[in-house]
Amino acid sequence: MKSTIDGLDRNLLIMTSNFNICDSSWDPSFPHHSSISNNLIIIADSFNLDLSSPTNQVSTRYLDTPGESNSVIDLIFL
Repeated sequence: MKSTIDGLDRNLLIMTSNFNICDSSWDPSFPHHSSISNNLIIIADSFNLDLSSPTNQVSTRYLDTPGESNSVIDLIFL
């Protein structure tokens, strides 16, 4: 554990939010790619941040409307 902590850059940055962008890049159940997500990736990249992928892919937005799909719109960039 200590060697892992010692290897981390002490100037880590994090960007996280409910971005409200559905995209097949981070939600395998969503069938489309959004051009808006390209802009988000460009912004994150300008800060040298990468999208963090969860080890257990689950929806982060759960809808009460019957027949509509849950989705992944909460993202973390590290």
